[in-house]
Amino acid sequence: MIRDRGRIKWTSMMLPEHVKLLRDWVKEDQYEQKREMDEQQLELMNETLSEAIEYDQYVTITHYRNRNYEIVIGKIHYWDELTQRLHVIDHFKEVHRIPVDAIADIRMTET
Repeated sequence: MIRDRGRIKWTSMMLPEHVKLLRDWVKEDQYEQKREMDEQQLELMNETLSEAIEYDQYVTITHYRNRNYEIVIGKIHYWDELTQRLHVIDHFKEVHRIPVDAIADIRMTET
């Protein structure tokens, strides 16, 4: 059984720029690709969105941000037609401004 220092042995022989590039490369592998929506999904999301605004319901919104998908649970406070963004207030009274083209899924949530 060979007992050497593993990665520690080789990092001393690498330039800091190379180590940074390798770390960035590993981080890039964790990025998610943005999925395209079809017409039927868009129609369902539009119905759910309209119902949530009308009846002041909590929704779970999955949206694409910073190369990953994030989930926000809250009530839709405002629809800004000029910037095409939803203003959502979560349970902690924090406002999230979500672009409509970044939304991947909207579902009603029971609270």
